[in-house]
Amino acid sequence: MKRVGVIGSFVWDIIHGRDIRARPVEEWGGITYALSAADAALGDDWELVPLSKVGRDLVPEARRFLRGLRRIAPDAEPIEVPQRNNRVELFYHSDERRSEVLSGGVPGWTWAGLQPLLRDLDALYINLISGFELDLETAQLIRQHFKGPIYCDLHSLVLALEPDGLRSYRPLPEVAAWCACFDILQVNEDELAMMAPDGLALAATALGAGVRNLLVTMGRRGVVYFAAPGFERLADLAAAPRPGAGPLRTALVPAATARVDGPGDPTGCGDVWGATYFSRLLAGDIMSVALDRAMTAAARNVEHRGATGLAHHLRGELHPL
Repeated sequence: MKRVGVIGSFVWDIIHGRDIRARPVEEWGGITYALSAADAALGDDWELVPLSKVGRDLVPEARRFLRGLRRIAPDAEPIEVPQRNNRVELFYHSDERRSEVLSGGVPGWTWAGLQPLLRDLDALYINLISGFELDLETAQLIRQHFKGPIYCDLHSLVLALEPDGLRSYRPLPEVAAWCACFDILQVNEDELAMMAPDGLALAATALGAGVRNLLVTMGRRGVVYFAAPGFERLADLAAAPRPGAGPLRTALVPAATARVDGPGDPTGCGDVWGATYFSRLLAGDIMSVALDRAMTAAARNVEHRGATGLAHHLRGELHPL
């Protein structure tokens, strides 16, 4: 079996305003959406290795969640830390606009702690759920020493943390240095605005730094991709980048339409989209096929509440209670 490592934080979500109810909804969030999507989309010859630190207060629940996935490696376990696990209160103002308040204290990775865990991996999916999972130096060391494909969703890297836990956008310093750490990079429109004036400017920076595929998610409008010359599938990463070898390719891929009976749930759509896209590339799909599969999975995610049982839902199965 080939092994894909997944770096990201388990988060306990407390969601306000998603449903018309007096009480908020509480459930797993964070990296659990990406794990569920990868579980549903990976080929039969791949297994998932979550590299996630979990606060001691929620380790049993995290173990229970992982046991519900099919493609988790037999030796995979949440990595227990003494700090209280991360919790995020989400306040939805519309389907695509929300504010976040973070509490908890799960620490990020150091290179010394992470290096031994990368040795038997064939690919790496990174989702900076809290924004503190990796600092730039650790990301650069991963790039230097890890030879498999690296996918990154920048997610909360561009979010500051206010004293009361409120997350707010901030410009990202050293954009080119961060981009140079990854083969495939995913951002949304708000994150892009903290990195460059527009998508073409970020594409020029990212592809100039070695990124082969930049993806900008735009909610209901779909995804804009930028691809380096010669990049069509993951096998193309074996050839060194050739700046000036030809024009970059770009296109808008419209979002798939979810048939939802009542209000849908947009939570985790970007995570499901990215994890499905990378999983299908790992399975050997070309870009266009992987993009289509990712769009379908993100639309199906809207029909489901939370991450528990999501992998079954994405496969079109009933979730065993």
